Amino acid sequence: MSLAEEVAAFHIGRPDPPAMLGEFRRTAVLIPAVNDSLLSADMDGIRWLYAFTDEEALTRFAAARDDGPGADWEYVTCTGARLLDVLIPGMDSPTGIALDAGGEHGMLFPPVAGIVPDAAALDIQDTLPGGKQ
Repeated sequence: MSLAEEVAAFHIGRPDPPAMLGEFRRTAVLIPAVNDSLLSADMDGIRWLYAFTDEEALTRFAAARDDGPGADWEYVTCTGARLLDVLIPGMDSPTGIALDAGGEHGMLFPPVAGIVPDAAALDIQDTLPGGKQ
């Protein structure tokens, strides 16, 4: 199944987390860049980096944020694997991915073991030598 199909299956109660994560890792997603920064939100000590499966989902999100229906955000494209394995470990705070935020089938990929590298995972940082505090 595609990433969209895996997420939809999750929302109707037929989740397959390993398959969904695998599809996310293989799929190219759009990350909005506003004012030369990747768009994110902070909640409860976690930074959530916004990522979208297509331009339509990104445009809906921009319009819902009062940037107007004609909002024309720039974005970068990369695979989910690159986000999880390269970008997130380089962030200065715990970071997860908010996929298609504000949409009917949004999904969160939190910074935990099995999703992000162990060194960036909140649930095992205290057990790693030199883990972030």
